[in-house]
Amino acid sequence: MTGQFESAADAMSGALAARAIDGRSGGVGHDQGGGAACLNCGAPLQGSHCHRCGQAAHLHRTMRGFAHDIAHGVFHLEGRMWSTLPLLAWRPGALTRRYVHGERAKFVSPLALFLFSVFLMVAVFHWTGGPLHIVGGPEAVATARHANARDVGEVGVDIAKQRAAVLKRIDDLTARRAALLAAYETTASVDKALVDARAQARALGMAKSALGLFGAPRDADAAKVAGTEGDGVKADTGIGWFDTGVRHVRENPELVAYKMQSNAYKFSWALIPISLPFIWLIFAWRRDVTMYDHAIFATYSLSAMTLLVVALSLLTAIGVWTPLILLALLILPPLHIYRQLKGAYLLGRFAALWRTCFLLLSASVAGGLFFALLVTMQMGE
Repeated sequence: MTGQFESAADAMSGALAARAIDGRSGGVGHDQGGGAACLNCGAPLQGSHCHRCGQAAHLHRTMRGFAHDIAHGVFHLEGRMWSTLPLLAWRPGALTRRYVHGERAKFVSPLALFLFSVFLMVAVFHWTGGPLHIVGGPEAVATARHANARDVGEVGVDIAKQRAAVLKRIDDLTARRAALLAAYETTASVDKALVDARAQARALGMAKSALGLFGAPRDADAAKVAGTEGDGVKADTGIGWFDTGVRHVRENPELVAYKMQSNAYKFSWALIPISLPFIWLIFAWRRDVTMYDHAIFATYSLSAMTLLVVALSLLTAIGVWTPLILLALLILPPLHIYRQLKGAYLLGRFAALWRTCFLLLSASVAGGLFFALLVTMQMGE
């Protein structure tokens, strides 16, 4: 129940924050007249709103009016949400082009919509676990890992036994090498066997990590695999904050992953500037579009992808077949990008298609940069 309250609070916070960015100045009510001059800037009033600052002529000072403002912030966003969402879903290119060319009062601004969608996604993730049941907390991490261990337990046990045998062989070879050195004999054959054994141990360690049953090799095992045991070689880089972060990740990778997931929305805005160079690159020779146009395109596109994830998460929560969710995740984003490119920049089919392919490839690069940002921020804590 606590998680549901937190989810509702996240959604409400996002809506109110979006309203603060996109809403008009002043609340509308009927309890206090503005008189002949605007109460905000003092300009003479010529209608229901000030022509200079946009504040309403009539302002409320009642709890009913306050509740009305909250309801509008959460559910209506001045009514423009319902003009924006259908176009964002079915005609994203037209929405982008119309906003860029001046039709702005009737639509929610890209930044406000993006902010709202990110907060909504966080709320829905806390409630549903995401479209593919992405973990929602440290307890969920542990539960998922135990469930995964049960599913592939036999394979994991077999890999663990093989790796234990390889590590024992490394111990034996290391002792044999020391004995040969003490007897002033050649160690070439033993050295080759050690290299092979350590490579096999690393491969088995990667298989264990992929199964999600065990962590990456560390401590004494890591020294054996890396071949640094007894050599006095330190794993530290000498960069204090980086080494601290790496140790923190090694000690509790599940908690770090959860914290990164929980904090990702705080830095989600960084996806916009990260995406802009890639969009600019595919239109570098066009003089009729500007970086502002690309920013509007990127922000609306990211908002659409976020809302798509929200919708698929809700469908997963009500029991929609998982393969259908996966199919939607594979098909809908490329289709949406194609339609938005074609409509926003007035492109032909082929021109929109190759640009879509390029943006899909660049999305992986942008995602990698965003992930690196999150890791850096996590290590800095």
